[in-house]
Amino acid sequence: MIRLDRALKAWGRPAFETTLKQQIEQLDATELPLQQGMSSGSYALAEPVTATILGATELERVIRVKAGIFFSSIIAGCSCADDPTPVDKMVEYCEVLLDIDKESAVTTVSLVPGNPDA
Repeated sequence: MIRLDRALKAWGRPAFETTLKQQIEQLDATELPLQQGMSSGSYALAEPVTATILGATELERVIRVKAGIFFSSIIAGCSCADDPTPVDKMVEYCEVLLDIDKESAVTTVSLVPGNPDA
């Protein structure tokens, strides 16, 4: 379960975007829908991500944030000795919606449909 407590406490203050960006970048990559957001690779790497806050809106029960996520992927081969598939990292980008509950800071993350790179 993702809890963005510090970001919730910073809501409405100038530090909100910076705090939220830091918290997103500290998440385990497996907590984000990176595999579904890929456009080039076949396997999203469990490495730190870089986040960009694209916008935030206060709704009745949640703070809804749209964020861009930069991450790495590879095209996974068969791992055979004679496999010609290169194992170069590729930079990927996807956009996500984060709904931060205004009472508990529990956050749901979903991929924005129509990924710009897809």
